[in-house]
Amino acid sequence: MADDKVTSKTFTLNTGDKIPAIGLGTWKSSPNDVRDAVRVALQKGYRHIDTALAYGNEHEVGQGIRDSGVPRDQIWVTTKLDNTWHHIVEKGIDTSLKSLDMDYVDLYLIVSLSKTSMKSEESKRGISWREMQRLPSTGKVRNIGISNFAIRNLEKLLADPSCKTIPAVNQIELHPNNPSPKLVQYCTEKGIHCTGYSCLGSTDSPLYKDPTLLKMSEAVGRTPQQILLAWGIQHGWSVIPKSVNAARIEKNFDLDGWSLSEEEINKLDNLKDRFKVCKDGWLPVKVFFGDDE
Repeated sequence: MADDKVTSKTFTLNTGDKIPAIGLGTWKSSPNDVRDAVRVALQKGYRHIDTALAYGNEHEVGQGIRDSGVPRDQIWVTTKLDNTWHHIVEKGIDTSLKSLDMDYVDLYLIVSLSKTSMKSEESKRGISWREMQRLPSTGKVRNIGISNFAIRNLEKLLADPSCKTIPAVNQIELHPNNPSPKLVQYCTEKGIHCTGYSCLGSTDSPLYKDPTLLKMSEAVGRTPQQILLAWGIQHGWSVIPKSVNAARIEKNFDLDGWSLSEEEINKLDNLKDRFKVCKDGWLPVKVFFGDDE
């Protein structure tokens, strides 16, 4: 991989479309900051921007994209159906497109599950995915996928009679303290690409006190964040590090011309500590079952 230009690397989805290996995440990025962050990222060379209706910043993300001067057809845009909107999928995408001021998004995700007025989790899942499957034919969405789907819920989704389209992507939390190898393997076997969010472990991550990571960072001459991004990309999933700091956005993108050795990857694979940034205690429906390893 050392000879590859990682920043222009893509992964081919089961639809044939190619998702950039690295993008900018915008979860918890305030509207006041995210517009400039998106502009800076795109002008630096990023070509994937990830947002969601629930983040409350789609309008500013769209502004940042236009501010960048990068043509829309050169940018991969991912957004997500709001967690409580599983029964109104078309309204969800229309609302997002209006906020983004776009005609289409490259990837539209449903995020986990939540209780609505429907009778059961299974019915919500089946109905929302049935509606999702209709979107590509409208031209509003190029690809459809899921987020925060553990193996248990993925099995239920794929077994649902209404499921005619395999999700193109499962966006999940992925870092060395939450590597989820069984889930990643399951998705790979089903032809579902994984995108890693919270790939840097999020703010004040215990990862940045890990002696293995810190020692490796010093030896390789790269920041811990760069090490974590390379680890994810070399494992075969795309990553969407979040930052609103221009210097950090640029630093996170400095991935060309070097790579981690197999030994270094193995050391990170075998870190013993475990933690999750995104938990399901705030949801009325459990979505994480601790069985992904």
